[in-house]
Amino acid sequence: MNQLHGHYLEDIETGMSAVYSKTITDADILLFSGVSGDTNPLHLDHDFAAGTVFKSRIAHGMLSASLLSTIFGTKLPGPGCIYMSQNLRFKAPVRSGDTVLARATVTEILLDKRRVHFACLCTVGQTAVIEGEAVIQVPRRPAVRAAAE
Repeated sequence: MNQLHGHYLEDIETGMSAVYSKTITDADILLFSGVSGDTNPLHLDHDFAAGTVFKSRIAHGMLSASLLSTIFGTKLPGPGCIYMSQNLRFKAPVRSGDTVLARATVTEILLDKRRVHFACLCTVGQTAVIEGEAVIQVPRRPAVRAAAE
């Protein structure tokens, strides 16, 4: 893998994984709210959030989930891949100051379709906050691609 191109399909094996970790800040939550347009007071208003089941403000679930996109676009498979699908199950809240560890692990490779399936997990400490699966399209190595055409 280099900076301009990630792993090629032929380089990927079942069981490979990559991680990305980020401590979520108030600034991250505010910026994500602005970029996404999600101004739910659960994320932004201390008084409102205090009256909810969470008892305090929480980060947007998709903010934590976006760390998976970071893995796919920069690490595994890396630059050049195409995000095809993602399903997510939000298991627990993330709050400002929490460090989220995102992990994506290859579970299946479909060579004929150039698709790689990943198990996705985001944790805060020992607590799973997001679980899911993703499908990523991965380019073939140029010499293999030319031979297939």
